[in-house]
Amino acid sequence: MHIVVIGAGVVGMTTAYFLHREGHRVTVVDAGPGPGQATSMANGAQLSYSFVAPLADPAVLPKLPSWLLGRDTPLRFRPRLDPDQWRWSLEFLRACTRSSARSTTRELLALGLYSRLCVHELVRRERPDFDFSSSGKLLVYQDAAAYEQALSQRDYQATLGCEQRVMDRQACLDMEPALADIGPSIAGAIYTPTEDAGDCLRLCTELERILRAAPDPVQFHFNTPVSALRPERGRVAGASTAAGDLDADHYVLASGMGAQPLARRLGLDLRIYPLKGYSLTYALTPDSVAPSASISDIRRKVVYARLGDRLRVAGMVDIGTRGGAIDPARVRSLERDVAQFFPRLGPAGPPEAWAGLRPARPNGKPLIGATPYRNLWLNTGHGGLGFTLAAGSARMLADLMRGREPAVDAAAFALQ
Repeated sequence: MHIVVIGAGVVGMTTAYFLHREGHRVTVVDAGPGPGQATSMANGAQLSYSFVAPLADPAVLPKLPSWLLGRDTPLRFRPRLDPDQWRWSLEFLRACTRSSARSTTRELLALGLYSRLCVHELVRRERPDFDFSSSGKLLVYQDAAAYEQALSQRDYQATLGCEQRVMDRQACLDMEPALADIGPSIAGAIYTPTEDAGDCLRLCTELERILRAAPDPVQFHFNTPVSALRPERGRVAGASTAAGDLDADHYVLASGMGAQPLARRLGLDLRIYPLKGYSLTYALTPDSVAPSASISDIRRKVVYARLGDRLRVAGMVDIGTRGGAIDPARVRSLERDVAQFFPRLGPAGPPEAWAGLRPARPNGKPLIGATPYRNLWLNTGHGGLGFTLAAGSARMLADLMRGREPAVDAAAFALQ
């Protein structure tokens, strides 16, 4: 059957890949000039399959005053006269319970571990060139209380199948000598050997290359925003664009932030709201003192990922900023974090700054599966986990569209 996938970010491109593998005729349509031009462009580059705990957690409640009043906090909330923001925020607060956070962590972890299998299958089969590495991930703690709390979470995740190693300061420095400058402040670390890293944008462009070269190649329509989905007798009869309607047997909404307005016109509220994040990309030299593994600075909520001769640094969450403009103050803050964490980084020059909108849902879970319209499907709302969960989500959706039971509990990600 013919399937139109709306969205060419990493979720849309992996969806197209796995649907094409099923033998479907696939068309991808996107408003951008090529694949991966929005949220996927310069994200944190970490494939953190074991680190999927939702932002909605009881631990955030004591931090709300600083988020509301602080100017340089890792998470910054700016209230707006925006009903969507307040509706999202209230649902987020309702999800900040221990039982909800544990349940969501369990469900996202199952999808994350499945996604790892799907990523490795894709890499083995297609050999895409996207600076992929499997060097693991090191969580670095500089606060003893936070470290003790993390050990409890580690014990819980171990019961769900996560392989994680507890490391003292010296073991941490032995593994990653680039951390020597902050060595005295390290309280401990947790290392997960199963985590990967890669350039999300390059994966998107590699998937385009692979799908264009395949037998019965995927068709791509870029610079083609979808303005509406035309309903007719309980199904979608066409996708309206400036270039005319796109007709298909089935449609998949995988357009991140763009999915919310398209679904709303059909009477569906996906509860997707933008969480703005920032990244810096440093070009390294042979003399750069840079990490080889992926690292997370837990105190400042900043992640570091090695991409060949580049270092991707990402962090910040701004709630209440819909535009994609770069806030220079946030960039300066991130640069200070890098200078404190890796003072001898010695890059080739100033970093390339980027900002993007993560399409987040209040409880942290994406929507994957059917809708009340019998030929409209969802694969959207992944927040900051799009790169990590994309392959597993796409494979899961391909199974659902074939009528097969997926490897992950589909009910956990269904539209209620």
